[in-house]
Amino acid sequence: MHFTQREQAALRDAGLDQDAIEAASDAVVETTDEAAAALEAFFDGREAVYSDMDIAHSSSAIQEHTLEFVDLYTHADDIRGYVRFDSWGVPVEGGRVLTDAKVELTLGPTVNGRVRFAGDEDAL
Repeated sequence: MHFTQREQAALRDAGLDQDAIEAASDAVVETTDEAAAALEAFFDGREAVYSDMDIAHSSSAIQEHTLEFVDLYTHADDIRGYVRFDSWGVPVEGGRVLTDAKVELTLGPTVNGRVRFAGDEDAL
């Protein structure tokens, strides 16, 4: 079940029965799976992406990255995985589709922040 014991108790106090709580939990998991699939679909087939990532010693506000792969998995409402560029990679700790042309990933250690990615510079 996605919800903690306290969350389940609060949902019961709000009038939901166990079946409704389980249905809500299943809906959260399904929505998270759909979001991860949409993120992977955005990157699928792209050789390069552009980002607003802050990179040391770069004078540009927009960075170009040669993309190797994005591999995501889900657990309850968490999206996690790994993104690999040409010479480096970083864990993914969350993400969302912003528009058809732009997504946002929360990148882990070495970046530690939210980064927007687009298929072309103008989308950023």
